Amino acid sequence: MSFQDAVRTCLNKYGTFTGRARRSEFWFFWLFNVLVQSASSILDAIVFSEIQPITALTSLALLLPGLAVAVRRLHDNGRSGWWILIGLVPLVGWIVLLVWYLSRGGDGPNRFGPDPRDASGPGWGAPPPPSMPRSGGSPPGGGGRPWPVSPPRAAP
Repeated sequence: MSFQDAVRTCLNKYGTFTGRARRSEFWFFWLFNVLVQSASSILDAIVFSEIQPITALTSLALLLPGLAVAVRRLHDNGRSGWWILIGLVPLVGWIVLLVWYLSRGGDGPNRFGPDPRDASGPGWGAPPPPSMPRSGGSPPGGGGRPWPVSPPRAAP
């Protein structure tokens, strides 16, 4: 999932706490959050001297989609979204959440929904054959080109 796709998905699923989120979706949205917060802080420093209304508004606007993608990321690991509250435990809670956010989600569907890495979702290409790793790569004899974006068509 590209940076733009991840941000678009997270903002489209603004308050959606159901389903699952890939690692790339979570971490690209986290990066987007950091970039937007940094830009708003700089803008506040230039425009306003003491108060930071732009930073406050962007923080408030990105709070709900940030929580939603974090819960969906926990769902991808087979954990309830309530586990996000473990982050309230100083240091240890953050480390546990970081490990869960970094770990690969379970293969196949779980109780929270279908695997987000499967090709059945909108905009995903055909899955690689079993001989190729899931992480991508090039097809045999493909000259370094990635796998096709759309599934191959059946012969008429």
